[in-house]
Amino acid sequence: QVQLVESGGGLVQAGGSLRLSCAASGRTFSAYAMGWFRQAPGKEREFVAAFSWSGRTTYYADSVKGRFTISGDNAEKKVYLQMNSLKPEDTAVYCCAARSYGTTYYYPRSYDYWGQGTQVTVSS
Repeated sequence: QVQLVESGGGLVQAGGSLRLSCAASGRTFSAYAMGWFRQAPGKEREFVAAFSWSGRTTYYADSVKGRFTISGDNAEKKVYLQMNSLKPEDTAVYCCAARSYGTTYYYPRSYDYWGQGTQVTVSS
């Protein structure tokens, strides 16, 4: 079992930055690859970024590539999403999630555990 709790969301002006954190509990945390997804009102959940402890591999949605950075600290059991150059279209609830290795990183259904999410609002 893995429990995930996000923090760091808030209101920011366009062009600003936020750093989201995902704190995990559970002995087998490092056995899972991690991802961030977001969901805006009236829209489907979409993949944002993924991180693999094995080789520290990262993946990004085209819409955030070059602006967002995913990273992790295994010792602290935390995964981060650094978001720079934020745009109003980045406004959404952001959730972190954990998946087993060997599954597709950009499919929400690949993920077994989800946090409750943190709201990010970017004003124009």
